[in-house]
Amino acid sequence: MSLTPDTPSEPTVVESTLPRWVGILFVVAFALVGYLLYADYSQREALHKTQDEASRKTMAMAAELDKTNSRIADLKGQLDVTSQKLGLTEDELARARGLAQSVRQQQQKSDEQLRQQIGTVQADTTTKFGEVTSQLNGTQTDLNATKADLAAAKETMQSMKGDLGVQSGLIARNHDEVEELKRLGERDIFEFSLSRSHKGPEHVGPIQVQLKKTDPKRYKYTLNVVADDKVIEKKDKTAGEPVQFYVRGVRAPYEIVVFDVGKDQVKGYLSTPKSAAASPPASSPAGSY
Repeated sequence: MSLTPDTPSEPTVVESTLPRWVGILFVVAFALVGYLLYADYSQREALHKTQDEASRKTMAMAAELDKTNSRIADLKGQLDVTSQKLGLTEDELARARGLAQSVRQQQQKSDEQLRQQIGTVQADTTTKFGEVTSQLNGTQTDLNATKADLAAAKETMQSMKGDLGVQSGLIARNHDEVEELKRLGERDIFEFSLSRSHKGPEHVGPIQVQLKKTDPKRYKYTLNVVADDKVIEKKDKTAGEPVQFYVRGVRAPYEIVVFDVGKDQVKGYLSTPKSAAASPPASSPAGSY
């Protein structure tokens, strides 16, 4: 029998395969490590920047502080020089400060006194204002009473036609009513008392009048009116009758009213318009009587 030599057998290779998730885990771990390194680097850079900015600010503040200290030093030096020039000591400066404080206190006291005086004046003014108001109220009451008296006087006094046929104003019958006419102020009033014993015309307001004759029993009288260089005779006129005549440059007539006829004497008044705006009518009977 033949023998065949043993041939060595080939070694068997065993393949070991790792799971896929292990590789993925390595990749994730590597990425995480890279991210952490980047984040740490970024934080370091930000910290460096913050430190640099803080350093710059600190240096700027230090520079400003140096400038301020320098200015304070300069001011102190100037103050020292000024004090030396003025010859002021610390005691003198203290006295000056005390004097300034005293002046302020005195000013405060003066201000308080002034405020008190103003308050007193205001109170006194208020009191006086009240008194003046009361006086004005009383004056207004008196004025209202005067108006009422004038209204009553106008009701008692009459208006009638004069000897020229022109309607007259209110006719006063005595001295008191003449005063009422003056207070009314509608015309200018000139009261008179004429006597025959007087030589020549007498001035009555803007004209002249001369008494020629009286008749007390019949309450009649005769007089001459001198106006515009003319003599106008008013003959046998009756007491209470408006005796009218025109004056150049005045449209409304002048009026003479005699309310008392005595022996060789008459009393009455002259009433004239307050304005002379136009000339009298061309046909005015200036010479009538």
